[in-house]
Amino acid sequence: MKILLFTCFIFQAVGGFGAPSRAGSFLQADTGKLRTLIIMFDGLRPDYITPVLMPRLYAFKKAGAYGNDHHSVFPTVTRVNAASYATGSYPARHGLMDNALFIPQLDSLKPQNTGKADQLLKVEAITGGNLLTTVSLGEILQKSGQKLFVYSSGSTGQALLQNHKVNGAVINPDMILPASFRPEIIAKLGEPPADAAPNIGRHTWITDALCLYTLQDNAPMVSAIWFSDPDATAHEFGIGVPLANESLKMVDTQFGRILDTMKVRGLDQSFNILVSTDHGFITYTGSESIVDFLVKQGLKQSAASADVVVAGSGIHVKKRDTTLIRKIVAALQKQEWAGGLFTRAVTPGSPKGFVEGTLSVESINAGHAARMPDIIVSENWNDDSNGYGYPGTAMQEGVAGHGGSSRYEIHIPFIASGPSFKTSCTSNIPSSNIDMIPTVLRLHGIPIPSQMQGRVLEELMTGNKAGTDASARRSKTSATAKYDSGRYTVTMETVEWKNHRYIHSVQASHIVQ
Repeated sequence: MKILLFTCFIFQAVGGFGAPSRAGSFLQADTGKLRTLIIMFDGLRPDYITPVLMPRLYAFKKAGAYGNDHHSVFPTVTRVNAASYATGSYPARHGLMDNALFIPQLDSLKPQNTGKADQLLKVEAITGGNLLTTVSLGEILQKSGQKLFVYSSGSTGQALLQNHKVNGAVINPDMILPASFRPEIIAKLGEPPADAAPNIGRHTWITDALCLYTLQDNAPMVSAIWFSDPDATAHEFGIGVPLANESLKMVDTQFGRILDTMKVRGLDQSFNILVSTDHGFITYTGSESIVDFLVKQGLKQSAASADVVVAGSGIHVKKRDTTLIRKIVAALQKQEWAGGLFTRAVTPGSPKGFVEGTLSVESINAGHAARMPDIIVSENWNDDSNGYGYPGTAMQEGVAGHGGSSRYEIHIPFIASGPSFKTSCTSNIPSSNIDMIPTVLRLHGIPIPSQMQGRVLEELMTGNKAGTDASARRSKTSATAKYDSGRYTVTMETVEWKNHRYIHSVQASHIVQ
């Protein structure tokens, strides 16, 4: 049978999965026969899901259970959200603070690039196995005698963070773990294609791998596939440009292959499918980096100096020098491009930072005891549209991207479909990427570790009679600082439901007097 433009071939899957677990059932479905597939489209805005750009995902959304108030974890970057969804926890607990991670005992001059698995493994080694400082899905499944297979066309770091102890396999064009698994995969699939934008060759290759090892009767209990587009193409060319639109159509085609192959093999009633993304996307109009700004202001000795180290959106000040921290914050508050500014809480549990006019690092779930920055800064944003009609503009250098605190980066889609989920349902109850794994564990009857901060998305499940319209509490928290020629105010909007609080956006206003 021809399936779209490609055909998946049936191979003998790698052994070692063991008999399926007969764990207790949360729903009427037999959890022993259920499988879960998590599908992540990197940088997927909700308004990309249209009949023209992504017809298969659009139809899937209409037929499944859709989370209309789903949130990325701030900072809205790839590796933070890979770690957050895999652990069901925020950076304050898992310790992966940004796309760059500053570990002074490893390198006191610069942060580690979390997109590179070899750098993450150095962190794992120097911290005694604590790359992530809380338990993750792969470890939990291992204790239940189950394996996790991860497929990724993106960076090796993003792939590794989803299964960093490698229980099962991590299959990426640039890294296959365990290494002993590589010869078999290459023999069956061929060498991975070169990286490109759009990355159709690599998207096809990892989908082939998924068809080979996951879309089988003896599949691992949980698998995840992560497509690096539309993110990679939009970074380079922008939102709404023809190539970015083409990248959306390409990953939608691969998504269709997965659905069609499931149906042909009679697996569509065995799999629950969870679809989401790591973050949204926004157009950039800025021109200055934080490092360049600090050096020009005389607040950092040089771009490579150790007195102040910038790791993504985090600023680490040597010996936590409060005088220098205050000077840096004061300088940033005078810049129109500076958005949310965060410092350590003025008192334990306070949403206000100890520096006037800042919110607390703890209030954005980034208060990791050992790794939190002294200052976190996100560029300011507005609702202006780009030339293709996509709203959202940030004052950051580059073409387009993410990492900030705008609603266009934080508000993301979530879709669930399969035997355990309601059909043709839209939920307005707030949720987040940290809620995905607690939900998966519940579906398979596996106890949820107490340290996980996410919740089970029960409102989307069959057998749950609760409605999907939330009486969620929305609130705003602000902090203001005055200076000689003006006033800076930062405002964070949050939404809370059943003691779970989600960041909706953070924005700053600058009034020049």
